[in-house]
Amino acid sequence: MRSRALGDILPIGHACADWGTGMIEVVRGQTKYPVEIAQQLISSVEGLRLDGTLFLGYPVIASADSQVDVDALLLTREHGLVAFTVEPSTPPDGDVSRWASLQDQQDRLFFVLKANLERNDSLRRGRDLAVQPEVVTVFANSITTPVPSVASGRFAGVQDLAHAIAQLPPLSEELWAPLNAVIQRVSTIKPAKRREGVTRASSRGAVIKKIEREIANLDRWQNAAAIEMPEGPQRIRGLAGSGKTVVLALKAAYLHTQHPDWDIAVVFYTRSLYQQFIDLIRRFTFEHAADEPNWQRLRVLHAWGGTGKPGLYSEMARALAAPVRDFGYARAKFRRGDEFRGVCKELLDLADQVADMPTMFDAILIDEGQDLPEPFFQLAHKFARPPKRVVFAYDELQKLSEATMPSTRDLFGTDEGGNPRVELRSNPGMPRQDITLPICYRNTPWALALAHALGFGIYRAEGPVQHFDDPHQWESIGYQVVDGTLTEGSRVTLTRAPTSYPEYFTDLLSQDDAIVARTFESEREQAEWVAEQIATNITEDELETDDVLVILPDAYTSKSSSRILADALQARKIESHLAGVTSSVDELFSSDSIAVANIYRSKGNEAPMVYVLNAQECQSGHELLRLRNTLFTAITRSRAWIRITGWGSGMQLLQDEITAARERNFALELQIPTTEELQRMRMVHRDRTDDEIARLRQLEQNLRDLLRSAQAGDLDFNSLPADLRTSIARLLERDSAEAHDLE
Repeated sequence: MRSRALGDILPIGHACADWGTGMIEVVRGQTKYPVEIAQQLISSVEGLRLDGTLFLGYPVIASADSQVDVDALLLTREHGLVAFTVEPSTPPDGDVSRWASLQDQQDRLFFVLKANLERNDSLRRGRDLAVQPEVVTVFANSITTPVPSVASGRFAGVQDLAHAIAQLPPLSEELWAPLNAVIQRVSTIKPAKRREGVTRASSRGAVIKKIEREIANLDRWQNAAAIEMPEGPQRIRGLAGSGKTVVLALKAAYLHTQHPDWDIAVVFYTRSLYQQFIDLIRRFTFEHAADEPNWQRLRVLHAWGGTGKPGLYSEMARALAAPVRDFGYARAKFRRGDEFRGVCKELLDLADQVADMPTMFDAILIDEGQDLPEPFFQLAHKFARPPKRVVFAYDELQKLSEATMPSTRDLFGTDEGGNPRVELRSNPGMPRQDITLPICYRNTPWALALAHALGFGIYRAEGPVQHFDDPHQWESIGYQVVDGTLTEGSRVTLTRAPTSYPEYFTDLLSQDDAIVARTFESEREQAEWVAEQIATNITEDELETDDVLVILPDAYTSKSSSRILADALQARKIESHLAGVTSSVDELFSSDSIAVANIYRSKGNEAPMVYVLNAQECQSGHELLRLRNTLFTAITRSRAWIRITGWGSGMQLLQDEITAARERNFALELQIPTTEELQRMRMVHRDRTDDEIARLRQLEQNLRDLLRSAQAGDLDFNSLPADLRTSIARLLERDSAEAHDLE
């Protein structure tokens, strides 16, 4: 059989522009061949105008006895799956043994690809594979001499590659999704639950089973975030449910298989993410290397560390021979909420004085960056080996105490000359340093819009509590403008863009059932209703115990509130546990007990059915920005259904906001605040110290006492000093005018 080189494929002069109409997404992984060849390969593929993805430096694939490198991989609807091996030059004229070696290399890669594809039932047709992978050897120069018969595969110079690809057959549409799943490893990363108890096609269990069986292929942004690794820091931004945690696990395993000698740290803030990261990284690494990760080189670390489990902070402290501070020490020395910031700042001050700074990791991957203080990032930067590969993922609205994530200048500080230590750039042709994940795969479009409406206070009677600095951030997180403009002082109406969520939500769920809010007279009445609903979820809806998550917004009252709910559940013979208190701090869900968690324990987790109790605690109060972000975070834990409950007048006010959002079909109607209005929001709703909160509460009590005295007739308003009466009147007039402006 003759080899299939340039002249055997298409007549010379066939117009490349006619071969396709799509767009290629290029994912730039780490390659072992010159950048010039990579760019030529990209140009050749882009000229074909195909619909698909070109991976440069595709993750290694495990064979029976070793690992196989894939220099590049092309997956398109028009030409299926093509793997490339890249060679610097063609063999010398007459070097038959070299051609035979290249053919052997192709054959080996072909059989490894075939073996991996055969694992997926959807890619088989009887005893045969439904899709035939192709392998092409690409040379930096053109082939100028005949290819000997020992080389029967496909060979092409990089300049002629378009012709070698264009003659390959198209891929059947039904194979597109499963083939993507195999190539991206998602089908093995997140296996669906068996759900053997589902017997009725209309039950909630059947609905979530269908959602879970939708093959969640990585989108173009997730692909880039998982595989691209710039020579320096990288930021990954995304909504809750956009796949940040899975992307970081994929990236960790990819770097580990590409560089087994690297020391890599995967860092997180929520303790219950520990086992999730271990499982994800293990599955993905085994897919590539057919072996367990080397956990001495690839370390999964809590940001702080705790009893029996080291953290990145504790490891850095030990490297500097410094005391490892625990929470008890930090709570006694620093203000509430600043405990971790305080101990990190202590260690950073010590590190700044070290002349010969030790480094520990070749790459540090940080999840939940919104929950970590600036000194922690600066420490991570110090302990990362050059070129300082610090990857950090965050969700702006899940930073419970603030409106926005600090800039990279604030996070990583400045050098001796006052210049930022970290500047993020995404230069053409290079791995991206700043990636936004705009698609939300976890939340329904209605739940996410409601979370933003309540989190921002868009329909709050007194006006919003926060907004993005840049109003165009709405578009980058998946909203579209349907009326108005995103400019300061302008009215605008926003809805979730159809491309910002998967179709299965609207196909399988309805707005009315996806979101339910209820107001009760008392906490006990709330608990009885929630317990009855959970009993129905398990006995009639065919959901499993670990499909349900109950969230309590206030960590300080969660113990007492959980006991009330536990009694109501126990009366229905349903067990429950308060995460981290009556169960392990490292795991949230249990197969025989309902998980109840405060907001800090639930962050980073998700469940099909989520109950947010005592929501009135987030309706108003001091530190309202933190309270509203808490409510946003709680709602975005849901994968299908959300139940928001509370009691008293505060919940009724929150119910009014929910009703306003529902009446608008979950569109967001708001006025973009000016810079001055933004500053005022942040001043009024800012995070406060314990002393400030105590003082405000005392002032509130004094005002109540004053009103009681006036109502009882003990105090005559007219008897107050004239200047005091004037000040009170002016204050009331101002508040009345502001309320009128909001109407």
